[in-house]
Amino acid sequence: MDPFKRDRDRRRRNPFDFFDIDDEDFEKIFEEARRIMEEIFREGISFKSFEPGKPIIHGFSIKIGPDGKPRVQEFGNKPMKTPAGEPMISEEREPLTDIIEGEEEVSITVEIPGVEKEDIDLNVTEDTVEINVDTPQRKYHKIIDLPCEVKPRTTKATYKNGVLDIVITRKEKKKTGGYKVDIQ
Repeated sequence: MDPFKRDRDRRRRNPFDFFDIDDEDFEKIFEEARRIMEEIFREGISFKSFEPGKPIIHGFSIKIGPDGKPRVQEFGNKPMKTPAGEPMISEEREPLTDIIEGEEEVSITVEIPGVEKEDIDLNVTEDTVEINVDTPQRKYHKIIDLPCEVKPRTTKATYKNGVLDIVITRKEKKKTGGYKVDIQ
């Protein structure tokens, strides 16, 4: 008897078992993805503003949040309306981002391939980060609401191989744990 057979069979039944996603969460993830895609197709798309060779990118990223629940994040070109009210997709892309809240700092990773670091406009406030790239070849824009207040002047950013890494010091250390109460 193969000792790993039961584990392989279990993985075939639910490929998300290793994320501890139950069937209800799994259904919610795909229901949200279906809703977003239906909205895009319902609005219709006008390709008049696109030039040949310019890509349309739209995708989803599914991550497990700190609470153990899945989070669906959209990225890519966004649906919008022309001044005449005609549906179209923006040439500007929303980049895929990842935010990690540490005890002393907040780290953000942003995927913005195909640009030079000189083309990136990065603005940080106490509670948001705004990334803007506007070149003839690529346009990216994203406003990130931070999970806590930060010290904007402590921001450090590096850009390599299409990935922008940002690290910002928190205003206050993350509170870990509570107060132990003795029971009498």
